[in-house]
Amino acid sequence: MGFFTKLFGNKATRDNKALQPLLDKTLEAYEKIKDLDIDALRHKTVEFKEYINNYIADEDARIKELKHKAETEDLDLEKKNEIFEQVDKLEKQQLDKIEEALNNIMPEAFAVLKETAKRFKENEVVEATATDLDRELAAKFDHINIEDDKVYYDNSWIAGGNTITWDMVPYNVQIIGGAVLHQGKIAEMATGEGKTLVATFPVYLNALAGRGVHVVTVNDYLAKRDSEWMGTIYEFLGLTVDCIDKHEPNSQARRNAYLADITYGTNNEFGFDYLRDNMTGNPEELVQRKHHFAIVDEVDSVLIDDARTPLIISGPTPRGDHQEFDVLKPDVVKLYEAQKRLVTSCLAEAKKYLTDPNATQEQKNQGANQLFRAYRGLPKNNALIKFLSEEGMKALMQKTEGFYLQEQQKNMHIIDDELYFVIDEKLHSVDLTEKGIDELTKAYNDSSFFILPDVGGEIAELERSGLSDDEKVMKKSELLRNFSEKSERLHTVQQLLKAYTLFEKDVDYVIMDNKIKIVDEQTGRIMEGRRWSDGLHQAVEAKENVHVEAATQTYATITLQNYFRMYHKLAGMTGTAETEAGEFWDIYKLDVVVIPTNKPIARIDAEDLIYKTKREKYNAVIEKIEEFVAEGRPVLVGTTSVEVSELLSRMLTRKGIKHNVLNAKLHAKEAQIVKDAGQAGTVTIATNMAGRGTDIKLGAGVKEAGGLAIIGTERHESRRVDRQLRGRSGRQGDNGSSQFFVSLEDDLMRMFGSDRIAPLMDRLGLQEGEVIQHSMITKQIEKAQKKVEENHFGTRKHLLEYDDVMNSQREAIYEKRRHALFGERLSIDINNMMYDLGESLIEKFKEDNDYEGLKLEVLSTMGLDLPFDEEEFKRAKLEVLSDELFDKATEVYANKTRIIGEKTLPVIQNIQKNTQYENILIPFTDGKKSMNVVVNIKKAVDNGAKEVTLAVEKFITLGIIDESWKEHLRELDELKHSVQNAHYEQKDPLLIYKFESFNLFKQMIQKINNDVISFLMRADVPMPDNNQVREQKARAIDRSKLKEQRTDLLSQANSNTQERQVTQPIHVEKKVGRNDPCPCGSGKKYKNCHGKEE
Repeated sequence: MGFFTKLFGNKATRDNKALQPLLDKTLEAYEKIKDLDIDALRHKTVEFKEYINNYIADEDARIKELKHKAETEDLDLEKKNEIFEQVDKLEKQQLDKIEEALNNIMPEAFAVLKETAKRFKENEVVEATATDLDRELAAKFDHINIEDDKVYYDNSWIAGGNTITWDMVPYNVQIIGGAVLHQGKIAEMATGEGKTLVATFPVYLNALAGRGVHVVTVNDYLAKRDSEWMGTIYEFLGLTVDCIDKHEPNSQARRNAYLADITYGTNNEFGFDYLRDNMTGNPEELVQRKHHFAIVDEVDSVLIDDARTPLIISGPTPRGDHQEFDVLKPDVVKLYEAQKRLVTSCLAEAKKYLTDPNATQEQKNQGANQLFRAYRGLPKNNALIKFLSEEGMKALMQKTEGFYLQEQQKNMHIIDDELYFVIDEKLHSVDLTEKGIDELTKAYNDSSFFILPDVGGEIAELERSGLSDDEKVMKKSELLRNFSEKSERLHTVQQLLKAYTLFEKDVDYVIMDNKIKIVDEQTGRIMEGRRWSDGLHQAVEAKENVHVEAATQTYATITLQNYFRMYHKLAGMTGTAETEAGEFWDIYKLDVVVIPTNKPIARIDAEDLIYKTKREKYNAVIEKIEEFVAEGRPVLVGTTSVEVSELLSRMLTRKGIKHNVLNAKLHAKEAQIVKDAGQAGTVTIATNMAGRGTDIKLGAGVKEAGGLAIIGTERHESRRVDRQLRGRSGRQGDNGSSQFFVSLEDDLMRMFGSDRIAPLMDRLGLQEGEVIQHSMITKQIEKAQKKVEENHFGTRKHLLEYDDVMNSQREAIYEKRRHALFGERLSIDINNMMYDLGESLIEKFKEDNDYEGLKLEVLSTMGLDLPFDEEEFKRAKLEVLSDELFDKATEVYANKTRIIGEKTLPVIQNIQKNTQYENILIPFTDGKKSMNVVVNIKKAVDNGAKEVTLAVEKFITLGIIDESWKEHLRELDELKHSVQNAHYEQKDPLLIYKFESFNLFKQMIQKINNDVISFLMRADVPMPDNNQVREQKARAIDRSKLKEQRTDLLSQANSNTQERQVTQPIHVEKKVGRNDPCPCGSGKKYKNCHGKEE
């Protein structure tokens, strides 16, 4: 491997060599650009836009011509379909040509941005000739002012609540990073290398195309800050900038934010806006444009960590508040206490035999079994963890585990039968044993209270019994109800057991405002509004005696993986993507390019220090902190939980060392604590939140003292998080150091440590208080981390495989929905539905040659007589009969729409003459159900029956699709849970899920076809009384009972964007009196100009 690296260079070297020509061209273009006057520099944006528009002008003209033809000419459906296929093809060609045009102007565009940044750094005020956009901005912002025909941009403005002065000119490596992002790749850049500035190059370049650029951040603070910080540079160059997180969902302001050239926002809100758009019944409520180009900041956090959490919009479900958590909790607590007593006695027996030098081999084997049983019963038991850290115990337990795992765990029941429940910490699962079920059942008279009935066997028995059909139906429904109740009961018990055994307060969650709030394992921040799924959150609520929330039902859902794969081009930036490069390529086809640092890294990364127990480790950490403080160095202490950060804080307080604590409970102080963290002698204890979006700048004298010292109190299960923590030190060539303190009792070492580590430590003879530091041990720890990463990747890929099944269905149903919403391709869909319905009916009855049955069915669903007789029905082929029925149906439907037009048009014309209404309600009925359809008066008068028919088709199709899709999602949720039992039958749950979900989808499509065509073919208008006609707004969705959530299927965490962190508003807009002159320079009073709408 080393020989080939020397011969061909590593990937980073090859990548940067390929990018060098782009940098050379940019620097060459810069030599010309830097001599332009300020107005000529700003005018380059206009020139670039004209160049791109001219480059794609032919395709643009052809697309407009084809769309006009489809809308205005009376074409048959086949011809219309051909036109839309041509349009789709031309739009794809247009996207390719836009990329060509952008590549052609890239060096010059990058040079323009570099020179703009330089002029803002060198001048406190930048003067230029005012444009209309400048006048708009001057009315809003203090740092932009108009005098006569000149605009003055200050180089200081407010961003994220703080006044910043622009002091950045891009380095050459930042231009290389910008080129990587423009190519749709991931740029990995070290801390302090200015990722936010790097993004300005591709953002500016791609925004010139006018298709919209989305800059995605991990939280709303960064979205707002970056849009304000970088926004002034874009606006100076003539581009519009906005941030969706500043505006309410579905508002006109948010709609305008998406229409801006550059749109900032959080991953949550971009995804939820997509789902909301696909729930609306009014095209004017849509906020998003087509997904063109997105740059994801902290791309590993968004596309790896958050990608396992589907976005979910949910609403009330029947009996959602009917839950048994509080009812079953006392029984589960008794079971948990019984297990604790059992594990304590097992551990006592294990200690007795395993520490006795005179014990027989049989007694030692018995002791090893009891030790392993205690581990299977309560792996987080502190006494057990302590005993396992003693010499030889961990190795013995691993050897015993290996014996019982062999031959597909054939003998594992010997260990498990004694326990009430079994915990698998690695898989995060808890399973009740027979003994546990018996213990739970004692409190009830029904011995089968927790035992699921054999539904298949009992139904077979019913079929063989001599009961009447009605009695069989009743017995079957009772059996299924019994199964459902017991299944829910057992599920509730399992979730309560998980809550008590696997989820710890102040580690996995905190209690604030009498609510359970989840702590993000990656960042240590509180995940506002997120809830664990599948009843787990309710179980934790019951455990902690807070209010148990009602269950909800899914209305719309998508994973972030599938949301971001919709973009024409996707790019990302982070400091730690290389460790996940394989996953980025497998799932997103994103290449990771490591960008060289502007200055060499001077930080010293020491080998890990390994201790036997946590107590020794924490004492060593405190001693090291004392040492660094005495040297005048700032110290950042990284922890993995709130609990540990508070423990270290108490220890430092006892030592009299001043320090700051930054964890999920104290997140409000983050900005100030991070600002002070680089000052001499400052000690900062932080959970992993110190690793994201924070830049610690060194104070006076710190470099001379040795720079920022990083102390990691535990290795995180992800190497990326450790690298993030290390990366806080050594920014931009600063000196510094980092070191991790590890103990054998740490979760990573306990659960995933290599089998070699325990025997190795035993051979080295590690005694109480001693420490080992060796590169071999550090490598073994990194192997353990890789093991966890592979496990998580497998889980994420597994989730994606399930979501891909749903995604193909989601794309198909959302496409139908878009056609119904806009109406331009709906006529094609209606005709396809009509043909498919007719064909399915003929096929169904042709099998039995049941002509009379078909005749009755067609009459009841399509409202027409068959166009062929019984003889032809038996003789002719399916295709011929389907064509005949379709021709008859289209003829009848066309005639019906003409009659409806003749009925409604005089009434609509009369309303237009006598009222100022825009929309009216027209009642329709098919004889069974009635509905009021919203029709635009002007369009109806202009287009006649065509517009009324289109309104009916849109209304009924949207309504039926939405209701059917909601029900389908509920069925898929149930299916996903039920197929997991296929493991017990040695079958692949995913294959069963694919097969069954396809059948469910096929049934849903048939139902949609049937319901839509049935209504349309039989719909009629009862003539309204003109005096009762009232104005009606276009259909809008009622969002009052909807919740937006994120449901994590790995750690099972949700997010509700409606319950967001309450922060003080940051006012960055200009305050102007209503009677003052408008700042835009128009000469009018503010109230008569830009203040009209206030």
